[in-house]
Amino acid sequence: MNTDDNTPHSSGITRRDSLKGIAAVPVEGGFVFGASAKQSYDKEVKEEILKELNIQASLPPATGSMAGEPIRLGIIGFGIRGEQLVRASGFATPEWLQRMQDAALKNKNDTRLKDFLEQESLNIQYTGVCDLFDVRAENAMAAVKTDNNTPKRFQNYEDMLASPDIDGVINATTDHWQAPLANAAAKAGKHVYVEKCMTHKIPETYELYDAVTQSDIVFQVGHQHRQTQSFLTAQDAIKKNVLGHVSLIQASTNRNSDNGAWQYNIHDEASPSTIDWEQFLGPAPSIPFNKEHFFRWRKWWAYGTGLSGDLLTHDYDRVNCLLDMGIPQYVMATGGVYTHKDGREVPDVFQVTMEYPDYSTGSTQEPGKEQGMTFLYSASLGNQFHRPTLLMGHDATMELGNNLTIYADPRSTRYQDMLEDDTIDPSVPLYAYSPGAKGVDGVTSATAKYFADKGLLYTYRDGKRVDSTYLHIREWLSCIRHGGQPSCGIEEGFEEAISAHMATLSYKTGQRIEWDPVARRVLNLEETTIAAT
Repeated sequence: MNTDDNTPHSSGITRRDSLKGIAAVPVEGGFVFGASAKQSYDKEVKEEILKELNIQASLPPATGSMAGEPIRLGIIGFGIRGEQLVRASGFATPEWLQRMQDAALKNKNDTRLKDFLEQESLNIQYTGVCDLFDVRAENAMAAVKTDNNTPKRFQNYEDMLASPDIDGVINATTDHWQAPLANAAAKAGKHVYVEKCMTHKIPETYELYDAVTQSDIVFQVGHQHRQTQSFLTAQDAIKKNVLGHVSLIQASTNRNSDNGAWQYNIHDEASPSTIDWEQFLGPAPSIPFNKEHFFRWRKWWAYGTGLSGDLLTHDYDRVNCLLDMGIPQYVMATGGVYTHKDGREVPDVFQVTMEYPDYSTGSTQEPGKEQGMTFLYSASLGNQFHRPTLLMGHDATMELGNNLTIYADPRSTRYQDMLEDDTIDPSVPLYAYSPGAKGVDGVTSATAKYFADKGLLYTYRDGKRVDSTYLHIREWLSCIRHGGQPSCGIEEGFEEAISAHMATLSYKTGQRIEWDPVARRVLNLEETTIAAT
């Protein structure tokens, strides 16, 4: 690219002027940056800048109308995430509504209740509720009951799935129950929305894959960041090779609170008389009633998948939805319990390296020079210092979150001319996209800010902040009503689950785990080890 060409465009704007206009210029909800003097540019200049970069701020494909007969749903599991999912779909507990009303009275900028009340109806009925803790089941009943619908409480999921009054289920149970419930629902012909990690171990991942692909149900995994506008814009930048060959991805989890480390509250009314302990254990080893295991189940391998299945899966899928890199060929993981010596089994400091030796996002250099990529995940539950997600390419680095920022690399091939004539300053963003500058008032804690940065709380539609989970559930319901495939179906769920389980296997065995993409099997471990680990 010859940036010494100062031939005026038809508008009278020179090419150099256009490029130097990459200086904090607002464009349709985004901002394009550069290194030149801060001055105002008119609409024509903005259009020239956008034309030069050619990155499109994108929305997801529109979902269909919610009109028609109500879809009848069952909620299985009304714990922390189950309550959030039900609320995102339009139903809140009286206690939550009161808390939000009080918060809005104290802070006029707190719009959480207003946003909830103005949310479009998804035209659903919760005709069934299933939770093993009586208090939670009663809370769920109070949330979803309406003037024309009184839900039934089911004591077990089998009875719910056998009911003709249930069209689909939202599965928000523990990790060790995710696959058995989803598998049974698929075989019963019930549509499934399941939270990550969709399985507990590798063998049941294949079983669930077969059950879903052999059924006619709509299956959605709850990675709601796929509705986040900045991620879809990032997809366009990747497609147009803005970064060049991406050789390293850095993703992280940083938390420093008891809640962030799964040290959840234990309810005062928890007892063997209010909790169906034997049903909770299910396929897990039999032990006496233990309130801590019930409420803080993520800390034990018998029920949870650790940092791999809980938080690595978020970051893996965030990147996989951009790069479509799939399951890594090699995985190594290390870590330990270093910050919460409270009897837990799963590590609270965790490092994972995923290798993709044959992967390429494309290159601006001579053919054959660049190939291969490493995905590096690092987690600590004892420190919350922000570490951004970075996609590091030969030509540029992308910082990915609810906002999107791209920096040119000083040794870029694609941008070499613009770097040499100081059109681009590597220390200043080449491109940044912010789908909405307002609406952060509802982010009230460090944990909420962590999820917001990863695109897991909200996104924007037409400048208005919208709950990402609501959009993800709406997409699932739209596919049920009108056909089509959801953005995070069984294929994406399979890739996520296998990749996470490979990290867990590596941590537990101390070995590098290898994947055969043709046979779709782990190569270097015995089947008995894989099944037991």
